[in-house]
Amino acid sequence: MPLVPQAIVIIEKYKNNDVCTISNRLLPIKSNQKMNAYLKEIADLCEIDKNLTTHMARHTVATTVTLGNDVPIETVSKMLGHTKITTTLIYTSVQENKISRDMAALRYVCRA
Repeated sequence: MPLVPQAIVIIEKYKNNDVCTISNRLLPIKSNQKMNAYLKEIADLCEIDKNLTTHMARHTVATTVTLGNDVPIETVSKMLGHTKITTTLIYTSVQENKISRDMAALRYVCRA
């Protein structure tokens, strides 16, 4: 699976971590509940008024990071581990700037 450079740095940082080695995980997180508690602490420290969760992170990657940068929905679906694109559609939404870019590209094609 291709990863962004920041993810590779984080994975490398923990590759010899005892907790990761014993649990056969990439990161030393005990549970999703504990990860969400850490995210809440980070939000508090950064004065973010949203309830940060791993689900929100997943949704953000699906919408803003991938679809917002023109990654095809089929690719996003595969990255999220979905067997059906309809499942991916639940996680995603078409952003206004994406509609504008798509329509601008269509106008360009129609002029040619």
